[in-house]
Amino acid sequence: MTKLIDRLKANFRIKNVTMQRADLIFLTVPEKQAVSLITYLRNQENFSHLVFLTAVDWIEENKFQLNYMLHNHGFNFSLGIRVMINRQKPVMTSIHHLWEHASTYQRELKEMFGIDFPGSPEIDQNFILEGWEDIPPLRRDFDTLKYSERTYFPRTGRKSHDPRKFMKSKIYPEQGEER
Repeated sequence: MTKLIDRLKANFRIKNVTMQRADLIFLTVPEKQAVSLITYLRNQENFSHLVFLTAVDWIEENKFQLNYMLHNHGFNFSLGIRVMINRQKPVMTSIHHLWEHASTYQRELKEMFGIDFPGSPEIDQNFILEGWEDIPPLRRDFDTLKYSERTYFPRTGRKSHDPRKFMKSKIYPEQGEER
């Protein structure tokens, strides 16, 4: 795979190469080169399988990290392509023209993180969260406690248990909470 990485470095602005294990390498590339690199990998290097597309919220850096995982079945080798995009205006070029199922991942990222992929099929239709009116729930600035307190009313008679003590009493009922 060294020859592949050398070819990629010669043609693309690879910012970082991380060898995760013998059959998995991660590359970090600029946003503007990501789709052309992914297209090249699919068309020229036989990375024919888009395994997944996901995101990480780096709130401290004001960035989202998109992670595209591609797989070459001939070599049984995977490449992770990492792309950092602006968190304030999260927009990325769609890759649905390369893999039809990419639009499903992109719809999920739009709904859960607020990352837009203009031109992706059904990108603005509800995916999982029908009627959701809050900020996207997988963003790190989404306050789950505040949301649950605002959304779910307190129920009378409801008890809270320390999970560790509660599970001990369920697993070892004969020993009580002594154990």
